[in-house]
Amino acid sequence: MRIACPHCGERSLDEFLYSGDATVKRPDFAGTTAMDDFVTYTFERTNPPGPHRELWYHAAGCHAWLVVTRNVSTHAVASVELARDVALAAKSATKDSAS
Repeated sequence: MRIACPHCGERSLDEFLYSGDATVKRPDFAGTTAMDDFVTYTFERTNPPGPHRELWYHAAGCHAWLVVTRNVSTHAVASVELARDVALAAKSATKDSAS
């Protein structure tokens, strides 16, 4: 599998470290159901086939955090975005929906 880093271009999978699901939201540690929420967050994950957004770290390159959308059945990479840009877009969308 090859990943097209936005900074370095297309690189071998060996340069990257997989860091998990990019869609999981960390629970509120101060919530009344925090313990159950963190157990679910940590241990109860699904692994459906098809497109999936994942966090990858370009360890042997520019050290960027990336959100890679790939088909987990075929390993075909559909898109690669800087995690910072994804977070800023989500923050902007949340701010726009609140107003």
